[in-house]
Amino acid sequence: MTWLPLAPWPVLVLLVAVAGLLIWWPAGRQERADTLVTRLRRSGMVALLLVAALRPGVPGGDLKVNTTDLDVYFVADTTSSSMAEDYAGGRPRLEGMRVDLKGVAAQLPGARYTLLTFDHQTVTRLPLTADGAALASAADTILPETSTWSQGSSVTAARTALEQALDRGRQAHPERARVVFYLGDGEQTASAAPEPFEIDPELINGGAVLGYGTTQGGQMKETGTRRNGYITDPSTGQPARSVIDEKQLQAISDQLKLPYLHRTVDDQGAGIVDAVSLKQLNSLSTSDASRSVGGRTELYWPFLLALAALAAWELGVCLAGAAALRDRETAAARAAAKRQTARQKARGSSRRQPAGPAGEAQRGAVRTGGDGR
Repeated sequence: MTWLPLAPWPVLVLLVAVAGLLIWWPAGRQERADTLVTRLRRSGMVALLLVAALRPGVPGGDLKVNTTDLDVYFVADTTSSSMAEDYAGGRPRLEGMRVDLKGVAAQLPGARYTLLTFDHQTVTRLPLTADGAALASAADTILPETSTWSQGSSVTAARTALEQALDRGRQAHPERARVVFYLGDGEQTASAAPEPFEIDPELINGGAVLGYGTTQGGQMKETGTRRNGYITDPSTGQPARSVIDEKQLQAISDQLKLPYLHRTVDDQGAGIVDAVSLKQLNSLSTSDASRSVGGRTELYWPFLLALAALAAWELGVCLAGAAALRDRETAAARAAAKRQTARQKARGSSRRQPAGPAGEAQRGAVRTGGDGR
């Protein structure tokens, strides 16, 4: 059996010692001492958590690992037009971009990914990382610009930021290939013509320009507002429609020297990788080899299941104790109220009929007054 602890041994030992001290420390005189069963249960929870944190496992089998010396740069359009509902049967274009981002990454295991988005500004949503889950999370959380603030944008707004990122990547790892995927609809909403999307060809080894939308266009939901309506055209007062500009997208692909692909079907990005033949890049720049490494079977999960059972037991005891305490407090409050009511009744009776010598004197005075008359 092998161990892969989540933290250094001294840290784990210290945490266990502190937990044990808190569990077994003697209770004060005013404190109800915990039962032995409670302390043993809590000690068991600490022990199980410790074993799970040590990550026990047994060697077994070979694990197939793909290694790719590849940096993938995604540039996604998040202007208001990305919400146009004309992708794959009426879905927003941004949804198609999310699908393709995750699909391409899933087919390039071992690569590093970065995500840039642009509207009225360009933002690096994810720096270069080999964590595919981080890219998927970033893709799921990208949002379009607030439609009420939209003042027009250029389809080449991300050129400078992309070129700088590519140059940093080349300087840091000149041996790695760099591929670029541009995702957008080509709609130029800025008043000025777009600047050329020209980048040093030596910085890009491959990729594609991906277009989203249709010539019929689609209506765009408002974003960043509480209303659930569509963006309107000020000149007509009717819902505005965004239309793909494939001529503009083709111009960008020509400037980047990358193929252009019109994306209309949700195929999890399979058509992209097949079309651009990423695995046939210069062998001096990339490697896409599978190698076998020693695998291991993780055994921490049974301890976590047992821990969950003890935690459920502990929760049940705590809830039962809280309910019992509440019942005791309610009963005590009712008893106090009854005693208060009884005292008030006793005081009232005493005021109505004085007792003792004073009472006898008062009654005698009444009788004497009657005889003298």
